[in-house]
Amino acid sequence: MMEEKKEQPLYKDFKVVLLITALLIAFVLIFVPFGPWSSDNGLTNIHYGLQIEGGSTISLKLNGAVAQVDAEPRDIVIQMTKNEFPSGIEITNSNEFENGSTYVKFKTTDPVNKTKLEYMFSSSDVHVSTGTPTEVNITSTKIGFITSYLSQVYNTEVVPFSLLNGVEYEIRAATTEEELGQYMKSVNGKIMADSSGDLIYRDGTTKETVQTTIDVLNNKLGNGLGVKDLPIRAIGNEYIQIDFAGVELAEARELISTPGKFEIRIQTDGNETEHVLYGDAIESVGVVGNDQSTGAYYVPFTLNEEGAKALQQAAIKTGATTNPYAHNLIMMLDDEVVYSAPLSQSAAEQLKTYPISAWQAGTGSSQEAKTLLIHLRSGALPVNVEIVNAGQVDATLGQGFLKGAILVAAMAVIAVAFIVYNRYRRIEISIPMMAATLSEVIILLGVSVFIRQELDLASIAGIIAVIGTGIDHLVIITEEVVHEGKTPSDKVYTARIGKAFMIIIGAAVTTLVAMIPIFIFGFSALRGFAIVTILGVFVGVLIVRPAYSSVLRYILTKRGMVDEHILD
Repeated sequence: MMEEKKEQPLYKDFKVVLLITALLIAFVLIFVPFGPWSSDNGLTNIHYGLQIEGGSTISLKLNGAVAQVDAEPRDIVIQMTKNEFPSGIEITNSNEFENGSTYVKFKTTDPVNKTKLEYMFSSSDVHVSTGTPTEVNITSTKIGFITSYLSQVYNTEVVPFSLLNGVEYEIRAATTEEELGQYMKSVNGKIMADSSGDLIYRDGTTKETVQTTIDVLNNKLGNGLGVKDLPIRAIGNEYIQIDFAGVELAEARELISTPGKFEIRIQTDGNETEHVLYGDAIESVGVVGNDQSTGAYYVPFTLNEEGAKALQQAAIKTGATTNPYAHNLIMMLDDEVVYSAPLSQSAAEQLKTYPISAWQAGTGSSQEAKTLLIHLRSGALPVNVEIVNAGQVDATLGQGFLKGAILVAAMAVIAVAFIVYNRYRRIEISIPMMAATLSEVIILLGVSVFIRQELDLASIAGIIAVIGTGIDHLVIITEEVVHEGKTPSDKVYTARIGKAFMIIIGAAVTTLVAMIPIFIFGFSALRGFAIVTILGVFVGVLIVRPAYSSVLRYILTKRGMVDEHILD
């Protein structure tokens, strides 16, 4: 005779406990204002998007151009030093070594400022002899000389990118093909052409610069507005659109134009520090580099002449030049420490005699270097931008859509509940199904608050889609578990619930495959839809569906609706 199995209480079921815990956390995140999750909308911590809350939208044009150019270093040096040496210079030697290193030697009767030459050519390898005339030797690379020249004539940052077919130079300022051609002609250079004879030139910036611009804007604007991922969308390689939910147009313009407060301080005694310079002394910030010999990553940046002198004076005054490890350089953004490290021994030695303009801030990993690069810019975008479109958005339509979406979702849930009840004729089946659906929505909203994701129209559409797919999955479970209003014995139940979850997991994987590309590449406003849908898949499969199966089984068993005769 088989002994009747005692049903385990729901409060001891891990799947149910997990669901209740997730619901409690979600309620706290949604309704209890605290920390970075608090919101000023008065009722909840949910951050609404532009279409619902209203606000402003601004489109930015990234001024820049990418081209392949060529010129000889000796001609570049002659052109760049015209104003520095009015009497002119005499080139005595110029050569390029096999490792790419290039030097240019010249004589001049004018006074020579070594620090200024280092700054001008972004090189610390400048040697100046004594005597008259003075002999100067500048060592860099051909790429370095061209980059320095373009930076000087455009008065902006220029970044070279090595490709298989040559080197592209990204000029981060507005220009034209004709203007660049004239500048290159001044140094007996040219814009390179491809195999078809077309000049290698295009307006805009690189994809890397577009992404860096978006990262800087997110770091600068998102933290100030309490939103982790501000809706910033790239349109090609020339334009960026930003949505400011609940922000007036005048305030939005000010947020874009105001950089963060970046400061470099130096450690004096113990934990005491003193000011060295502000972010306006940083002339340019390069791309993340990697030291192949050590594997370390670094961010190169250049100080202007005043900043270089201020850093030298501070290092000498505090004793960092003699004992660098006791006097860290500390970088702060909006009064928060973002980097702290001592001077290298070689830098400390050089600062004893002259200031240094070109610096490298070393980090342990690539991600740390990318984060530091964003902080170093302190809100100053990597490329010059101009506002090409700006407007105010009325929230009336969005509010109407929000109310309509809530109403439609509620009606859909009620309609599904009626259909389910009509199918099984058991309210004890309909109620758990509807409760599971509502729980999934609440947990989704809690997660969106936690990650500070704005709830826009696309996100709401994603929630409605999640409700639909969630109901589908619950119906699959119910159909597998329930037969003529009854549930099978344990052995058959386990087999059937396993079959149901195989179907559900297969459908979930298909959804993820469809949504992940949209999330990664950020296809316009659909990114919010993708985020909510992906979160819904994980919340449903990992938390809600398992708990629903346990609750349904428990209720039907308690009501004596177990059919021991169902064997397959």
